[in-house]
Amino acid sequence: MPDPSADAASAASAATTAAAASAAAVFDDVREEGRELDSLVARLPAADWARPTPAPGWSIAHQIAHLHWTDRAALLSLTDPAGFGRMVEEAVKAPDSFVDEGAREGAALPPAELLARWRAGRTALGEALAKASPDTRFPWYGPPMKAPSMASARLMETWAHGQDVADALGVRRTPTARLRHVARIGVRARDYAYAVRALPAPAEEFRVELTAPDGRGVWAYGPAGAPQRITGPALDFCLLVTQRAHRADLALTATGADADHWLDIAQAFAGPAGPGRAPGGSR
Repeated sequence: MPDPSADAASAASAATTAAAASAAAVFDDVREEGRELDSLVARLPAADWARPTPAPGWSIAHQIAHLHWTDRAALLSLTDPAGFGRMVEEAVKAPDSFVDEGAREGAALPPAELLARWRAGRTALGEALAKASPDTRFPWYGPPMKAPSMASARLMETWAHGQDVADALGVRRTPTARLRHVARIGVRARDYAYAVRALPAPAEEFRVELTAPDGRGVWAYGPAGAPQRITGPALDFCLLVTQRAHRADLALTATGADADHWLDIAQAFAGPAGPGRAPGGSR
């Protein structure tokens, strides 16, 4: 006669193994995203670090400095929650400027030193993510997150700021399957986009169907029969929710008034709604 307790233990073990494999894959992806951006800036002449990017007032150095600053914040969250709390307290004192201040501080460093610090910070964060308890939620500027979710968020930000760097250099990057992390965050952040604008979120779920970067599959989210739908390339959706391109310049289609409105306000990042990019911008 089958032993129910043994079956339950086996199922729990399998679930734990699957979760560990999924987390390891996310950690690998965030490391690879960092390496790809690193390859864009590693051999830049020092003068090119001052090139302006599409983000007003931010050079390439500002973009890398911001990523380094945020990696340090994530590392503190994982290893020193009290220290992270003090960092948040300082941010609350200057809510409209603390991000820019962090970027300015790092951008003032010699490019070689900034690059070295960013690399060391990425390495330390990767090691801390891999060692983090899988069931612990760590503090953040938004809701607390488990380590895999924090890694996905770091990948999303690295990709988005990497897009700014690529635009500044006139480089067109090849989109990869790593965009699935960005797309997932964008979908899950739907209601947040309404909340930061003090708008009521639609009660019903949307269907989102995105063509994978290799063109061989579709990433689908939400009920298959939902009347409110978004379709289009995954790359375009990721550019939209990270506000790296204007909706008018992207091949995204909305079906339904609520879905159409969401494409005007979607954002995958925490914090207040930004102005986004003007239509007609080149990438």
